[in-house]
Amino acid sequence: MRKLASIQTVNAAEPIPNADAIEKIRVLGWWVVVKKGEFKPGDRVVYCEIDSLLPERAEFEFLRASSYKPAVADGAGAVLQPAGFRIKTIKLRGQVSQGICFPLGVLPAGAPAHEDADVTELLAVRKWEPPQTGTSGRTRGTFPGFLPKTDETRVQVLEKTIAKHRGREFFVTEKLDGTSFTAFVRAGEFGVCSRNMLLDTTDELSTLVRLAKRLGLEERLRALAAARGHDIAIQGEVIGPGVQGNKYALKEIALRVFNVFDVSAYRFLDHADVLAAVAETGLEGVPQLGTVVLNHTVDELVAMSEGPSVLNPKAQREGIVLRPLTEVEDDYLGRLSFKAINPKFLLKYDE
Repeated sequence: MRKLASIQTVNAAEPIPNADAIEKIRVLGWWVVVKKGEFKPGDRVVYCEIDSLLPERAEFEFLRASSYKPAVADGAGAVLQPAGFRIKTIKLRGQVSQGICFPLGVLPAGAPAHEDADVTELLAVRKWEPPQTGTSGRTRGTFPGFLPKTDETRVQVLEKTIAKHRGREFFVTEKLDGTSFTAFVRAGEFGVCSRNMLLDTTDELSTLVRLAKRLGLEERLRALAAARGHDIAIQGEVIGPGVQGNKYALKEIALRVFNVFDVSAYRFLDHADVLAAVAETGLEGVPQLGTVVLNHTVDELVAMSEGPSVLNPKAQREGIVLRPLTEVEDDYLGRLSFKAINPKFLLKYDE
């Protein structure tokens, strides 16, 4: 669903105080700093989101000094991520800028020019994947198809979705900066997954497998499945020493649950049922930040994402996740669930 590079329309252009050569433009729900007069409202542009990895091409060479990332290879020399120019959140003259815009001339001949066209592949743009810590270990295969992955869509690309669900009540949780974790019981089998892989549960060197054993997750999930009468999975964030710099200053690895999934029916449990299931298993959930009736602009939701972490008030929280109290299927998103990332977190920690 995510379009790293797409054709979008400039919605507004505004000056930046004390800046003569630059201004900010609005694209979707993002503010982007550009050269003054380069684009005007109504212009079509090629917009590349933050976390885009632009290829080494002449038209992108001006980014080398600030944004170049060398290729990443595995132990056998296979390239996991090519070299390129990584787009990230920056601040210029006090203005946060998220993404980069190019004129349509950057596209090859015959490229689509209509609004919202996905030109990611045409420009050979890849997603920047930051190194994940705490996930090493043997694998049994790729992430299982009978489970959903844990990715959330950023609020800046969801203005129409937000407008459609205005007035609906959502619960808000803190988005933790750790590594994704899934554990399940299905057809009698217990399994543990990282973000993208099914792990070997006999691997004693795997941080995630060791955590699952320390917490007795197999026994807890089998008991929960038996009580509920269906196969079950939990999804959460693993945090602590050795994981993403341990921003929460924990003394040992911990799991905080944010999803409980009915594997048999392929559906997420509603919020109240998730809280009940987490309590039944004796696990801990992600920090709960209350509820809101959705009546906010994108900028207001981003502002809501700012603040200290519940787990460590000395650290900025990564952001917030919003979901309705009762699960809702949206015709664009699928599951109605989205995130707002704290710009101060990105500026501080996003290398």
